[in-house]
Amino acid sequence: MMKDNVDAKVGVNAMDVKFTAKDVQVYYGDNHAIKDVSVDILDKTVTAFIGPSGCGKSTFLRCLNRMNDTIPIARVEGDIRLDGEDINAPQVDPVQLRAKVGMVFQKPNPFPKSIYDNIAYGPRIHGLAKNKADLDEIVEKSLRRGAIWDEVKDRLDAPGTGLSGGQQQRLCIARAVATEPEVLLMDEPCSALDPIATAQVEELIDELRQDYSVVIVTHSMQQAARVSQKTAFFHLGNLVEYDDTTNIFTNPQDTRTESYITGRIG
Repeated sequence: MMKDNVDAKVGVNAMDVKFTAKDVQVYYGDNHAIKDVSVDILDKTVTAFIGPSGCGKSTFLRCLNRMNDTIPIARVEGDIRLDGEDINAPQVDPVQLRAKVGMVFQKPNPFPKSIYDNIAYGPRIHGLAKNKADLDEIVEKSLRRGAIWDEVKDRLDAPGTGLSGGQQQRLCIARAVATEPEVLLMDEPCSALDPIATAQVEELIDELRQDYSVVIVTHSMQQAARVSQKTAFFHLGNLVEYDDTTNIFTNPQDTRTESYITGRIG
């Protein structure tokens, strides 16, 4: 069963903060997609980004591992720090950053390789394994963390693309944790899945927060309420409200949040 959401107002220690964003702006050409977003994202916590389509939640998520760098017309301004370090500093290698800040996408996207090689790919390129025994251990550990080891342990040479949609998404989560990241970003990770697979992934997200800071973009308010402890509501590129999930859903402070929660906007 999912653990109860944390609903007590807890004083945030600097030690608890994983990401700090201040005055973040994102432009796509002339389009000002993200406006003045400032937020502290906590460690070992699931933070949900909610809001209508096109409100900026995925755009902001992509700022956290510099995925917007891959879009030629995108420009990011402001200050984003991971453990106090500026992730946009010239000396920061985006590839190394993405090893620390893993990402799981909306549509499961296993590599056209074996289940084993899907997991082993990241540790190989980042030099995390000295030998085959090390790699075997990382693969098993990652597949266990992805809650899929028991289903695939006897067919690690089979293609990852041959798994069901829900299994593919858990394989992608296992692949993301194989590089020993500190943060997991998930962009609508269940939108392509059926209800049973969704429940399995939600259960997994709840387990993963013991080891990681997890940030999830979701269109499903029910999902945000089930899996997150903190929720940020975005609207028209603005971060309208950020609070404990229980407060956002039962006692929102902004009328726009209340209108979205009750279905009047969206």
